[in-house]
Formats: sequence, C-alpha cells, structure tokens
Amino acid sequence: NPGSSGGRPRISLRLMISLLYLKHAFNESDEGVVERWSETPTWQYFSGFAYFEHRLPCDPTTLIKFRKAIGEEGVEELLAQTINVALNLKLISPKHLETVIVDTTVQPKAIAHPTDSKLLEVARDKLVEIAKENAIPLKQTFAKEGKALRFQAGRYAHARQFQRMRKAVKRQSTIVRKLHAAIESKMTTLSEAVKGALAAPLARAQQLISQARTRRPKKRGAEQGSSTPKIYSWHAPEVACINKGKALTPYEFGAKVSIATSVQGNLIVGARAFGGNPFDGHTLAEQLEQTTILLQDRAIKPGTVYVDLGYRGVDHDNPGVRINHRGKKRRLNEAELRLLKRRQSIEPVIGHLKHDHRMDRCHLKGETGDRIHAVLCAAGYNIRWLLRMIVKKGLGLFLCLVFGALYFAVRLMRGHGGDDFRASNRQFAVGAA
Repeated sequence: NPGSSGGRPRISLRLMISLLYLKHAFNESDEGVVERWSETPTWQYFSGFAYFEHRLPCDPTTLIKFRKAIGEEGVEELLAQTINVALNLKLISPKHLETVIVDTTVQPKAIAHPTDSKLLEVARDKLVEIAKENAIPLKQTFAKEGKALRFQAGRYAHARQFQRMRKAVKRQSTIVRKLHAAIESKMTTLSEAVKGALAAPLARAQQLISQARTRRPKKRGAEQGSSTPKIYSWHAPEVACINKGKALTPYEFGAKVSIATSVQGNLIVGARAFGGNPFDGHTLAEQLEQTTILLQDRAIKPGTVYVDLGYRGVDHDNPGVRINHRGKKRRLNEAELRLLKRRQSIEPVIGHLKHDHRMDRCHLKGETGDRIHAVLCAAGYNIRWLLRMIVKKGLGLFLCLVFGALYFAVRLMRGHGGDDFRASNRQFAVGAA
C-alpha cells in the first residue's frame, strides 16, 4: 500500500506496464516475458532502465496481481496511449480515425474439447473433493467405475457406436446424481457460510446432469430441451459455443470479441469481449462507445463504420453514425465504394491478433479475464504497429536525405563544370566505339 511503512516498496509502474506491452507484442507467457526481459537490453531500456541488469524484473505471478489491480479500465487506458502515441508522432491522421471498420471474431478459452462424458467425470471428481473438504461421508466415490466409463464412452464414440456410448454417459450421469443427492442430504449439518460456498458447484453439477440427459429431438417441430445455456467447462462456465461458419473449425468455444480498426493504416482503436453469443449487430453500439472513450483525449468520434452483412438492421440503434455495408451498395457514392473495398483489411488484423499476439487462447479467468485479454492483445498489436511505422518513417527520411543529396550534387555538377563533364563523356564514348 502507498501509505504503509512496512514491507518492500512496490515495483515501478512503468516496469509493470512495459511488461504487459512486451508480453502481448512479442507473444510471450508471463514466465517467458520476465526471462526474456532479463537478457534483452532494448526491453530494459523500454522499461526505463539506464543500465543492463541480469536479474528477473519480478515474479511472474506479479503480472497476475497487476492485471487484477488495474482491471478493464486500466488496460483500456494502455490501449488508448498507443493510439495517442501514433497521433503524436503523426504516423496516422486524425481524419482516418473518424471512419472505422468493425468485425467480430472468437477468442477461444483455454479448455479441453467439451464432451458429456468428460464433463460428468469432472463433476464426479469435484463432488467427491467437496465432500472430503467438508467431512461429508459418502458410501462410495465411484472413482474406478467413473474413470472406466469415461474411457469406454470415448472408445464407443470413436467406433461410432452411439447407442452404447449414450448408455455409458447415462450411467455416468446416474453416478453424479447419486453423489449430488448424498451431499444435499447432509447440507443441514453445515453452516450457512459453507452452504453458500457449495451452492454454485452443486447447481453446476445439477445442470451437467440435465444437459447430459437432454437429447436433441429428431423430428422437426418436436419439443426442445431446456433453454438454459449449456456448460462447456467446469472451471469456466462462461464459455459459449460459437459457430462462425468455418470449414476446419465449425464450432469454437470461448467469447465473442469485437475489433475496430482505422480505415487507413489498420491501427486498432477498439477491442471488447462479450459474454455468450450475441448477434453481431447488437455489439456495435458498445464497440463504438468504447472507441469514442479511447479517442476522447483528441475529441475524435467515429462517424462512419464499414461492416459486413452481419450488422444489417441496426441503424436505428446507432443514431449519428453512418453504417455502410454491401447491402447498401446502390446508395453509396464513388468514394464510399472505394472505402467499402477496404472492409476486408480487418481480416488479416484479426489473424495477426490470434497468431502473433495471443488471442488464439485466453488463459485469464472469468468474463473479466476475457475482456482484459482482448484489450491487451490489441495493445500488443499496436506496439508492433508503432515499431513498424517508426522504422518506415525513419527509412523514408533517410531515403529523402540520400536522394536530396544526389539531386543537389547533380545540380552542382551541371552548374560548375557541367560542360567539361559532358565533353569527357563524349570522348569516352568515341574511344569505346
């Protein structure tokens, strides 16, 4: 604490912020970024160090605590500062930030591929663990049978013997139901605090039992099962199943993330994660709100948005913003049609976010972790964008100096002794002939 007189002093704020930037800019883990920092002089200079040091900057777990401390608003400020630096260095024009491109993608969560058999075995193991921690006696734990049933269901599914597989899964759900009932029968002997702590895992186990026994109806128009969202992971119940129409991975398990980039330059000006699987158009208002907040230091507000056809029909939800997509092609002028062709430029940005900046797998906990991770990935992308543009601008300045020197040298040669130079060239050409 700042007012505390005891304990060691806190780590420099600049150091912690630079570690978050470097982690997502160069695709490193918490452990990897502190190790690489200790052997990279440029990283230490970026963190404000004047002399090279061989020690680790901090423990990797300190990054976890720092992310929790600053929260979503703190990481959004980190993203906003990357945009401000780009504007201060004149690497991008403020006019280009008034028109943005918005699209959504899936940020997969760090979970195993969900199957009913795996989830029921995890639920059985967790219920047994809860009973042991609270001294609740159980007649049996079904440890041996549960493990065998999980392997058996996997083999039957691989052999496409689905009736036998469903029989094994049904037995697993029966086992979980028995353990659930045994724990609930002993709840009267527990304190109110313990009852409150056990309410969430018991409800989760009950939901897994229900969804494992609910089968999709074969006939069209038949009564559907429960409308309660399915659980795809015990430790991450917020995970949603999202279908983006990909041939290789038709279903992805994680959170939907909206990305906003500038129409020119591909600088990210917004990144927000959404719980569940909302319609793309319903995420646009919140995304534009975040973009406006990130650009408020320069009093810039996006007035035109280019999107795909997944955002149709949301014009009335976004007053004061012109939404252009392919469905309005006949109503666009020539300049807007040229910018509409730039809409696809956001796709490689999403690809780089996933493959170069850690958006391909989110390891942070809960919905808050999803939102923090999405913004940090965008900040890491912008750091690499700034490095590329600074090099590009510096190289352009160098080439201007070189060509300028050559130009003045040629003019000087033409003005002083240019006739002798041309005469010597003619003599050389005659001699060569």
